[in-house]
Amino acid sequence: MSPATTRKLTTAEFPLAEKVWTHYRGQKADPKNERIFGVFVNGKLVATSRCTRHPGGLEMDCVFTLDEFRGYGYARHVVQALIDACGKEPIYIHSTLVLRSFYKTFGWRPIGEKEMPQSIRDRFIFCFGEMEGCNAIPMVRDGT
Repeated sequence: MSPATTRKLTTAEFPLAEKVWTHYRGQKADPKNERIFGVFVNGKLVATSRCTRHPGGLEMDCVFTLDEFRGYGYARHVVQALIDACGKEPIYIHSTLVLRSFYKTFGWRPIGEKEMPQSIRDRFIFCFGEMEGCNAIPMVRDGT
C-alpha cells in the first residue's frame, strides 16, 4: 500500500467526503458547522472522520474507511487528526457497540443517554431511549 496522507479537508473537498459516505448512510456535509478529516492514498480519499458543532457541543461521526482500504489503521489516523484539531473541548459520539473498545483507546468513555447534550441526542431520537437496541452507545471524550 502506498504512503498515506492524513489532513483536514478544505470545504471545496467536502464533495469527496460525501462520495465516500454514499457507502455510509449517504451523509451530507455542512461547511458552516463541520470539519472533516481524511486519509488520502495516491490522491484518493479513503477514510474520513467528521466533527460537527451542535448548539450543545461537538460530535464526531462519519468515521468510515472504504472496504478495500480497511486493515491499514486509517480509521485510527483520521480519529487522531480530529482529536488533535478539535479535542480541546468534550467530543460526543454514538459508537456502535462493537467499536466501543476502539474508541476507549482514544479516551472516550460510555455515558448515559441523558448526559449527552440534547441537540446531539436528538440525532438518535428514533431509538426512543434504547440506544443499545439500536446498536449504539453514547460516549464522551473530555477536552484536554
